[in-house]
Amino acid sequence: MMSLIEKVSTVLRKAAAEAILPRFRKLAASDVEEKSPGELVTAADHHAEQLIGEQLLQLYPSARIVGEEACARNPALASALDQGTVWLIDPLDGTGNFVSGRGPFSVMVALLRGGETVATWMLDPLSGQLHVAELGSGAQINGVRVVADGKAEPLRKGSISMRFFPPEVLEAVKPRLDQVPLIVPPLLCAGAEYPAIVARDRDFAVFWRTLPWDHLPGALFLSEAGGHVARWNGSPYRAGQDGYGLLAARTPDHWRVAHKALLEVMTI
Repeated sequence: MMSLIEKVSTVLRKAAAEAILPRFRKLAASDVEEKSPGELVTAADHHAEQLIGEQLLQLYPSARIVGEEACARNPALASALDQGTVWLIDPLDGTGNFVSGRGPFSVMVALLRGGETVATWMLDPLSGQLHVAELGSGAQINGVRVVADGKAEPLRKGSISMRFFPPEVLEAVKPRLDQVPLIVPPLLCAGAEYPAIVARDRDFAVFWRTLPWDHLPGALFLSEAGGHVARWNGSPYRAGQDGYGLLAARTPDHWRVAHKALLEVMTI
């Protein structure tokens, strides 16, 4: 009998094959709309969310389905994520990349129980890589256990997603950028950013906006691989919270060094 991990993995691959990949580089003008200033949504997002939600509900009929695009239409759906059993869906993370005809983009799901993220899935439809994490059981890529390198070494490089930074935050952070040897461009897809940290492609990533469907899947994956994710003030990042500012790093030591270099001046 298939495990829950396998069943959800099959759901994501099916959504990618039926709703996302057939539209990649084939979007009509009518397939793309602006759901908020600067935020795009496509027919692929809507179709994938519908397919995934319907099938996840069959696995847990008593669970609540919370999808990013449904929340865009009705924000109240995202309330009380810290209560009960919730399937959290980001049907197409990196929509801007998808619309531009490039990767990366990702299909992401998180299973929440009482506000705790207990399992997550992140599928890269282009490469077929599936990143899975279970609370207390580690992180895997295509079924193979992965561990973030825990060697103590100086910061080499990291990314900062500045797009949503308020002007005063940007003004405080920018003078500190020279404390990191190399700031690389963000991937504009959280579902790729967190695996890139585990793969040593970067030591850390800094975010301002912390929407749960964007970050809960990757946060568990990185944490289970041995990395560290926390708010800028060091507090845990959990479902059901409001707030801004998130720092993800390859190890707890990298987190502390990156925080001291870039964010120590912050009071949020």
